[in-house]
Amino acid sequence: MSKKWNIDTVRNIGISAHIDSGKTTTSERILFYGGRIHAIHEVKGKDGVGATMDSMDLEREKGITIQSAATQVQWKDYTINLIDTPGHVDFTVEVERSLRVLDGAVLLLCGVAGVQSQSITVDRQMKRYSVPRLAFVNKLDRQGANPYRVAEALVDKLKLNAVMIQIPIGLEDQHRGHVDLTDMKSYINEGDNGENVIVGDIPADMVEQAKEYRQKMIGRLADIDPKIEEKFLMEEDPTTEELRAAIRAGTISLKLVPVLCGSAFKNKGVQRLMDAVLYYLPSPAEKKEHALDLTKNEEKFELFPDNAKPLVSLAFKLAETPFGQLTYMRIYQGKMGKGDFIVNQTNKKTVKIPRLVRMHSDKMEDIDVAYAGDIVALFGIDCASGDTFCDDRIEASMQSMHVPDAVISLAVAPKNKEGANNFSKALQKFRKEDPTFRVHRDEESNETIISGMGELHLEIYVERMKREFNCEVIVGQPQVAYRETIAVEAPFDYTHKKQTGGSGQYAKIVGAVRPLPAQEDGSVFKFENSVVGGRIPKEFIPAVEEGFKEQTVKGPLIGFPIVGVEVELTDGAYHDVDSSYMAFKIAAMAALREVYPAAKPTVLEPIMKLETTVPEEYQGPAAGQISQRRGVVVGTTAFEGTCVIEAEVPLTEMFGYSTDLRSATKGKGEFTMEFAKYQPAPRNIQEELVKKYQAKRAAEQK
Repeated sequence: MSKKWNIDTVRNIGISAHIDSGKTTTSERILFYGGRIHAIHEVKGKDGVGATMDSMDLEREKGITIQSAATQVQWKDYTINLIDTPGHVDFTVEVERSLRVLDGAVLLLCGVAGVQSQSITVDRQMKRYSVPRLAFVNKLDRQGANPYRVAEALVDKLKLNAVMIQIPIGLEDQHRGHVDLTDMKSYINEGDNGENVIVGDIPADMVEQAKEYRQKMIGRLADIDPKIEEKFLMEEDPTTEELRAAIRAGTISLKLVPVLCGSAFKNKGVQRLMDAVLYYLPSPAEKKEHALDLTKNEEKFELFPDNAKPLVSLAFKLAETPFGQLTYMRIYQGKMGKGDFIVNQTNKKTVKIPRLVRMHSDKMEDIDVAYAGDIVALFGIDCASGDTFCDDRIEASMQSMHVPDAVISLAVAPKNKEGANNFSKALQKFRKEDPTFRVHRDEESNETIISGMGELHLEIYVERMKREFNCEVIVGQPQVAYRETIAVEAPFDYTHKKQTGGSGQYAKIVGAVRPLPAQEDGSVFKFENSVVGGRIPKEFIPAVEEGFKEQTVKGPLIGFPIVGVEVELTDGAYHDVDSSYMAFKIAAMAALREVYPAAKPTVLEPIMKLETTVPEEYQGPAAGQISQRRGVVVGTTAFEGTCVIEAEVPLTEMFGYSTDLRSATKGKGEFTMEFAKYQPAPRNIQEELVKKYQAKRAAEQK
């Protein structure tokens, strides 16, 4: 970088949205206007090139983004680090990871569909990491587009203080540009690729509407900015600079979401979106970040993007390349250079940085040094996603990322013996780069089981094994992650006695197990010690807890983990010679097995939140399909000839749904699905599962 690094002119942003809202198309335009690429390619382009940010073959074929790609664009005098994130819920961890390291984001919405289920999920993730954002209402060239309705939905559905700072000039096939309400000028894109932005006066027939919306905007800004409020009450007109400063302050403090509009596919409004990123989103110096001090019992301390301070950086994403593992790093504090030594805070290993690069989707350029606030990539460093790296002056950790539980599993095996080596290599690699992808060996059936966030998630990994590792895979039946729980309280009183040669074993425990209501921290097991008067010595109490906990890993009913259990230990007895840690642990394990049938055990099944979008004429058949699958329709909304059905459906019933939906709607239906909750399975299904499990156990014992 020839010019001096200036943190105030840096923006680390991401674009996230519901699948098919046009994220990748918008990124492609940003790269084009920022001079990074010299021709625009579409996601499902006729030229067969595919969008720049979708560098995997699979992404190009399916026309979806799987891995978030990072690139850097210069716009005016600013540097924008852009991360394109996937919209598909199965790749939710990619979105989580990107948001974790971004300072601001663009929430992209479809001008026709508005706020969709995935927009709600992304919004929740942005709120979790307090990411300031702009909303961009895209696809205004499409029939039925209505940005005013979308802005209202942001307020109603997402409870955001959304305010329009632009209004469109023409909609559908008449869409030409927009009016900016901060400077009351019209911006119209011309030229083959919309590269010429013509600034002019507001069209005469729109002056009144523009004034009305400007007043609305000023009214909303007056609520959060005293300077604007004063002018509003005095009926004076604020200047463009004052308005922009107020919008910026409101956006960064998360009190406001400015709404912009355009059509990326038709090259309208993207340059002004880039301007808005510079105007309204924070620089790395303006977003507060914290780390945990490992030397002071994980005490929180604030990070400052100061190059002289000790280095704190986070590895937020791994990618495998022909040259080895590529680790994406966000530097929060300090600087790192080629040849520097850095320490991985997870395993305390010191590593030397062999090569430092700046990424542009899948191309890269070598650099010598990178500063606080930047996002770069390193080669030749072995680590896992989410590890924190520091220099030797400090021991700190960035908070860990939220990783949701897997809901679906598949048994996989390499088709032929030769593939076994590549098979294990592939699984190891995928596990490192995606924390929601889990692998374990089933001890009983001796199979390799992969688990993930949904059918598509695992399908993509199986496909990648075939392509990237040349390993054909045999896939078993999908297995749903059931859980077991108890419905009523039941007392236990268990004595463990064993007399062998030498010292024996003795432990007696008394207490009760009861259902545990849902906990805020998501814990599913609680142990309470109410033993008084030293009836059980203190050192044996942890053994009892450990025994119970170990026994919940696999329930006796259908062999799945037991959740939602509280154990209270009230009494017991011990023997001076024969009692031991092990004896109490064994007693606890046996006590749970013995008391379990009396506590009315039930099977819980995962329920998915399903959103199906179909043309109106297919509403009947689509709703029928959902009820056939034991689904409960929660709501339907219809607009512009399209119908969206929201439902809750058990995951067990969702296999093969995409094929059925396509055939019932002549290929026009689409759906998204994400995990919602666990709830008790119907009696007949529970009995069937229990029968199957018992038969399997009987067969194994033979």
